[in-house]
Amino acid sequence: MNKVISIVMLAAMAALTASGAAHATDCTDKEPVSPAQYRTLLDQCRYADGKAARQACRAETKKKYTIGAWNPALRCRTYSSVTVCGELKLSARQRACVREYVRRGMSYQRAQVECYVFGKRR
Repeated sequence: MNKVISIVMLAAMAALTASGAAHATDCTDKEPVSPAQYRTLLDQCRYADGKAARQACRAETKKKYTIGAWNPALRCRTYSSVTVCGELKLSARQRACVREYVRRGMSYQRAQVECYVFGKRR
């Protein structure tokens, strides 16, 4: 009888593991991205406006993303030889910069990247 129970238990565990149900709490709230995308997400934090913003950016990236497969929905883009991915959290100063550049005729996406990376230096 013990052997039957053991076999049934092992079969149930194998079925749960194969279906992913045994790992329901592992990374289900994290969005999978490729290793290159993950590195870009972490690297772009160096452009956040201030030390606290940079630390918050890195912490949020580690909390929100996990390394997996390439994620085409992440929206990576490159302007002025700098690649960024996802939504950029802009400071008030950076948002004002974006508004100014868009008013001058620059596309919104490019203005976001330019102001996030370079600020008003350009």
